[in-house]
Amino acid sequence: MGLDQYARVENGGDDEVLDTQIAYWRKHPHLQGWMENKYRAINGEKEFNCEKLYLTHPILNELEVDIRKNDLPETTGFFYGCDSDDHYKKQDLKFVNDAHGYLDDGYKVYYSSWW
Repeated sequence: MGLDQYARVENGGDDEVLDTQIAYWRKHPHLQGWMENKYRAINGEKEFNCEKLYLTHPILNELEVDIRKNDLPETTGFFYGCDSDDHYKKQDLKFVNDAHGYLDDGYKVYYSSWW
């Protein structure tokens, strides 16, 4: 058991529905905390487990700044593991770049987690 985190793209169209994973993290607690804070700012205090947080260019820009500044919030949880920011930094930045590209191409990008 543990924290599993996903970024996915979907088209939401009426034709063939696309819902494809574009990134995966295992026990990246500070990214989880960042996403949970953003989710709650938008959706209130609902528990952030198996929920979708749809990402936009402004949200991704904010995330990129915080990643580059090593400013993801310290986050703990029973299944979350320990700080893995340095381990995932390159992957995080690639994800942000890829997500911008998908948004530019008209797709929806979301983050979800399960713990």
